[in-house]
Amino acid sequence: MKYLKTLMLFAVISFNLNAQNNSKSSKKNNITYAIKNVNVIPMTKENKVIENATVVIKENKIYAINKSIPENSTIIDGKEKWLIPGLIDMHVHNLADGPYKSYPTKGPAIQFNTQNFMTLYVANGVTTVFELSARAEHIGQRNEIIRGDVMGPRIALAALIDGNNANLTATTPSDGRQAVRIAKGEGYEFIKVYAQLNIETYKAIIDEANKHGMKVVGHIPNAFEGKPATDFFVPHFGLIAHAEELSKQTEDFSLQKAQEFARLAKENGTWLIPNLSNLVYIAKQARSLDSVRNLKSFKFVHPLMQSKWIVSNQYNQGTNPKRIAYFDKLVDFHRKIVKAFKKEGVPMVAGTDAGTSGIVWGFSLHDELKLLVESGLTNEEALASATRLGAEWLEIGDKIGTIETGKFADLILLDKNPLDNINNTSEISGVFVNGKWLDKNKIDEMLSDVEEWNNTNKEKYNWKEVISKIRGNK
Repeated sequence: MKYLKTLMLFAVISFNLNAQNNSKSSKKNNITYAIKNVNVIPMTKENKVIENATVVIKENKIYAINKSIPENSTIIDGKEKWLIPGLIDMHVHNLADGPYKSYPTKGPAIQFNTQNFMTLYVANGVTTVFELSARAEHIGQRNEIIRGDVMGPRIALAALIDGNNANLTATTPSDGRQAVRIAKGEGYEFIKVYAQLNIETYKAIIDEANKHGMKVVGHIPNAFEGKPATDFFVPHFGLIAHAEELSKQTEDFSLQKAQEFARLAKENGTWLIPNLSNLVYIAKQARSLDSVRNLKSFKFVHPLMQSKWIVSNQYNQGTNPKRIAYFDKLVDFHRKIVKAFKKEGVPMVAGTDAGTSGIVWGFSLHDELKLLVESGLTNEEALASATRLGAEWLEIGDKIGTIETGKFADLILLDKNPLDNINNTSEISGVFVNGKWLDKNKIDEMLSDVEEWNNTNKEKYNWKEVISKIRGNK
């Protein structure tokens, strides 16, 4: 039965991946590429670097490594460059149309250009993302990518279930089980549990999701605060969305407490998204909004979000030295959690909470990798968390996550070796997105188009005015 559930989950995600591979853009993109003299970092478990290799990309897949080059191939010079798998951000919140007005035939009050948004990912070599607050509009975005209307990452979707204020709400175990069944029927592959669930409903959701072959990611409900950590590590709770979920459960921010969490996580088979970016950027914003204004990537953020992050920044409002000191204490504890989970051998996957104030889609994953290394991971371990391990948790490791013949051509060509310095993941010479090549000039052009659109339309997106109109005050 467990095998059948896994097979069902695999089939659903594989269908979406194969659908993207057969998209309109894929059919048009029949160019065969050969990257010559490149150093390949395959990110397999052995991860033996293949020096001065020739990698052939054909029909959107890795066709061959160190074999003959097909005739009429487009040659890419990989000399003194490094090829790694496309990156996976395992915790994102994508901008999508909405919210809706309350009368028939009225569409969303806010609409976004999907390509402008997805450009932030592909420009940074982020070729797969895990949307952790998925709704119908996100399915629509994924369909745009599958059809080939938009160039963007592969998207896995987790439907969020909470006790209130969510698309799917549940306050009883029976409601929780029904919410899982609804999410399954609507096409979501994963379930995300959230903070306001009561304990019995939380357990019922996880149990029901397991019955339907849906893995569970998410928060630890507030109802567990003050209770033993053994209580919330329930069977089939597969992935913790933030290290912060653990720090919420204790006032003991010691390494010993981090080690206790790590031991229980390993026993339960629960992985972790450290999400160090979350509290690091919160702490920065609590000190000053200049930390947002001065981001090099801020100009690529949609103007509505630029406005929100400045005029309605929840982390900066009401800030004081005591609050800042507490945030700093949390950051330090989360680094201890990373060290403890590494020592215990609990798998960790890279995620950023992209979309939260100050955390810019695509760009933030490179920052997260740096934070993971600063917290004790090796460069190779950090890269694994954003490639092979993410694909493994999503159960699509035979499709993406490593550089091997037959896998989809989601790849990044780097000017410098990231195994020497993790910051080199940002030294991008070009990106393959589902077999389509974008060189640095094309990437710069795409980002320039986003920046120009943002500047031209900036005056149209005042956060307070938009919210006022949505609420019917104007």
